[in-house]
Amino acid sequence: MTGFRFSYLLLVLLFGVTVFVVSCDPDSGEKVAKVEEPEEDELATVYLAPDTSAIPNDEFGELVRYGRDLVKNTAYYLGPNGVKGRYLGNKMNCTNCHLDAGTRPYGLNFLSTHGRYPQYRARENRILSLAERVNNCIERPHNGIPMPLDSREMTAIISYIKWLGEGIPVNGRVEGDKGLELKLPDFQLDVNHGKTVYKQECARCHGENGEGKMFANNITYEYPPLWGKDSYQPGSSLYRVIKAAQFIKANMPYDQVNWQKMKLSDRDALDVAAYVNSEQHTRPLKEGLDYPDIKTKPIDYPFGPYNDTFSETQHKYGPYQPIIDYRKKKGLYINY
Repeated sequence: MTGFRFSYLLLVLLFGVTVFVVSCDPDSGEKVAKVEEPEEDELATVYLAPDTSAIPNDEFGELVRYGRDLVKNTAYYLGPNGVKGRYLGNKMNCTNCHLDAGTRPYGLNFLSTHGRYPQYRARENRILSLAERVNNCIERPHNGIPMPLDSREMTAIISYIKWLGEGIPVNGRVEGDKGLELKLPDFQLDVNHGKTVYKQECARCHGENGEGKMFANNITYEYPPLWGKDSYQPGSSLYRVIKAAQFIKANMPYDQVNWQKMKLSDRDALDVAAYVNSEQHTRPLKEGLDYPDIKTKPIDYPFGPYNDTFSETQHKYGPYQPIIDYRKKKGLYINY
């Protein structure tokens, strides 16, 4: 049925697994984890995207289908040799980060996105429209230039995101639309261990040198680059180590894992995120000021100045708990 949404109960066997429950929205304030031991055969509710057969057969539905195609094949339409415009600076697709065309639980999905915009964004210290947020991704992960806000392509992408979120209340959240929670270690992350994990689990798809794997047509990637001139910028969300590790834990290795069946430990995910985003790897850099109000910087944002006493190295690689404790004691903003 058009515009109708279903929540599915997925049976997850949680024998002796520790669940970390977070008390508030990562976009708006402090996150305080508490530990709960789930009962055997506990049900985990995960919100799943509607079937594409429910897209209406009208003008709006045509835009929705086009928007979905743009998310899946961004480089073909909007890349350096795009047939509808040349806005991207690399050949990655939106779906390389927003998995399964922005529908996968814990895969940076769009399910509740439309209802939460316009939204205050700490990185810019202002209210952004959803179209501006789309351009934010084009400029940073795609290393590109803004797309016209009134273009058919922007309208189509927004229409697709709106269709995915119909039925979710304004400002509402659903299970699976945030990052997977991790246990943060009380010591600095180990980039060398992360390199070992990368070689064992990641290199076969993303390349020994993080270069990714291009399709034979040279239009886009089967597996995107993780560093180098064709990868995402330091200003991208996935350059933050905790943010990247949450994504990696829930979704990687891509051909073996989903939110119901994960492979890497929390520590493996954090260390490999630290390795991928380490200073030894180059990536494109675009000038511009992030977080003009330094009070709102996430604890894993690796560029100072900060309103605390900790170094850039500790903000990037941990240990994070002393930063959290300090900010909590001072009544400062805590986010990651």
